[in-house]
Amino acid sequence: MSRASAPLNPIPVGQQPVVPKHVAIIMDGNGRWATARHLPRTAGHERGVEALRRTVDAAGDLGIRYLTVFSFSTENWRRPAAEVNTLFGLLKAYVQRDLSRLKDEGVRIRIIGQRAGLPADIASLVSKAEEETRTNTEFNLTIAFNYGSRDEILRAASALARDVKSGLRDPDITENEFAGYLDTGDLPDPDLLIRTSGEFRISNFLLWQAAYAEFLFCDVLWPDFGRSHLEDALKCYNERERRYGAVSPGGG
Repeated sequence: MSRASAPLNPIPVGQQPVVPKHVAIIMDGNGRWATARHLPRTAGHERGVEALRRTVDAAGDLGIRYLTVFSFSTENWRRPAAEVNTLFGLLKAYVQRDLSRLKDEGVRIRIIGQRAGLPADIASLVSKAEEETRTNTEFNLTIAFNYGSRDEILRAASALARDVKSGLRDPDITENEFAGYLDTGDLPDPDLLIRTSGEFRISNFLLWQAAYAEFLFCDVLWPDFGRSHLEDALKCYNERERRYGAVSPGGG
């Protein structure tokens, strides 16, 4: 599955694997999946929603507490209007169909990204999903929709500047304090970032938050992604040695 670097720290026999607290996924390859089957790109997006359902269920079963998925970027507005409308419609359909179940299962839903410019019905549904699941604590699903990390950082910097100008805070600020201005201010940083479809880039996704995440790039197209691929990703994660800039015990 992985085309990442060779394992650094194999799991000793008998040692319990570590489950990352927060996994982020760039869900890529819907269009290529559809093209390979001589189907319209919209069919790939529809199958991608099914992959999301499988992955949310699998993540909870495997002990992951936070899952963040990249659904629609600020750059995706450049796509044909029909495709953009399909993506909006699929988000709406997903929330409408699954909100009650996710709420009952203790899932908290967050939508990060720009709210300005979203159709009124989508914005209303997003607010409803967040409000109705706000007190849930079993699992955290964050959907990055109309999201771009550079835009997020600029908005955070602007909010900080306004607070300084109005006298609400001192201009000296720590990393943790700045992170609180980001869309993900109440979320832990991701431990593992996965991108499907074989591409080797993170496409303006969680640039600040992923500073020390482990990256994993896999060849599977997103509509085919499921529990087995997530399990493989967790195995790869356990073969990494996370040092956060320090020296490993072995001196590496």
